[in-house]
Amino acid sequence: MIYVTPVMDDTIFAHSSGAAPAAIAVIRVSGPGADGALLALTGRLPSPRLAQFTALRDADGGLLDRALVLWLPGPGTATGEDSAELHCHGGRAVIAAVLAALGALPGLRPAQAGEFTRRAFANGRIDLAEAEGLADLLTAETELQRQSAMAMAGGAFSAMVAAWRERVLLASARLEAVLDFGDEDDVAALPAGFGGVLAALADDIAHWLTAPRAELLRDGFRIVIAGPPNAGKSTLFNALVGSEAAITAPLAGTTRDVLTRPIAMAGVPLVLVDTAGLREDGADAIEVIGIARAEGAMRAADLVLWLGAEGEGTAGCWEIAAQSDRAGAPAKVDARHHISARTGAGMDRLRDDLVATARSALPRAGEAALNARQHGLLSDARVTLSAAATQTDVLLAAEDLRQARRAFDALLGRAATEDMLDTLFARFCIGK
Repeated sequence: MIYVTPVMDDTIFAHSSGAAPAAIAVIRVSGPGADGALLALTGRLPSPRLAQFTALRDADGGLLDRALVLWLPGPGTATGEDSAELHCHGGRAVIAAVLAALGALPGLRPAQAGEFTRRAFANGRIDLAEAEGLADLLTAETELQRQSAMAMAGGAFSAMVAAWRERVLLASARLEAVLDFGDEDDVAALPAGFGGVLAALADDIAHWLTAPRAELLRDGFRIVIAGPPNAGKSTLFNALVGSEAAITAPLAGTTRDVLTRPIAMAGVPLVLVDTAGLREDGADAIEVIGIARAEGAMRAADLVLWLGAEGEGTAGCWEIAAQSDRAGAPAKVDARHHISARTGAGMDRLRDDLVATARSALPRAGEAALNARQHGLLSDARVTLSAAATQTDVLLAAEDLRQARRAFDALLGRAATEDMLDTLFARFCIGK
């Protein structure tokens, strides 16, 4: 799909609720022609913000449906514009007929992906950080993802950034006094305590920079199961996934590639990875490729479950004594878990341990988490603030503070490029 930067002064419409068929379908209209659309379909303009049951008719007077309609005059709406909602019956034919009637009206067009939210941003109803949180909320699949996205979409991070920006503005105003009255002895130098104020602000920002990132929460805590052939890797993988996702057989080299499955365990997003058995002898050309990919997966893992000989796994791996039900299975002196994926012995303790470990590495419940863009800008702000805190030259300190303000403005979308906005809002569904 090619995303085209939308025109923001026309009227848009879209089916905004779940896929048909459903009991109810919500069709949204936003823009200067929203009132005209209601007049055309219902023959009258309902009272503001009062749901009314009425007939919807096409241009020829044909009955489309009987629906609840809402007239929502701006600017106090989700988009900041005049808006309307049509709560129709949720059959596919009804939705198609109403959308066709709207599309036939002059000045109306179907909305692009995320265009309602983009208008909310453009009209100051939300800032960019809140829009990013909303995008994550729409794709959230676990409770932790939902809570973190809600915190960002609800403005928790934005309020913090705004407070930081205000502190920088106050510091900049103090420097302006120095620049304006530099010829007077009592204001010729940097204000007393100036460096300490900025250093404290940089320390506050550092706390956010060391917190778990949004990418780990969005993509899932990555757990790689590794070891030699026939160590029980695929059997363990299937047991954790809860399905026969990987082929298991007593033949060495059965698994020849990396097999990945995202799952939620106790509300925590995990990515489980099964790998080819690691061995130096007897592997054919295809298996050699699989082994190389397995080694790469281990390097990229957040946690490796090592089912091979004790002490031969990667640094920080968990030693797992697998196949504990099998006579002659390799013993481990200092295994973190003794399990049998076949019988289930020890599996509950392993699952609990995995969930607790992943949860400690992810953002805490209800805590906003920074994505790569936000982390980069906040890091830039901290660097310039730290530099300003050690400056002795007023002009250089003032420039450092200006750069910090620019980073804060970019975080909130006050200095965003069209390309970046196009990329963000293309993540949204049609009708949002």
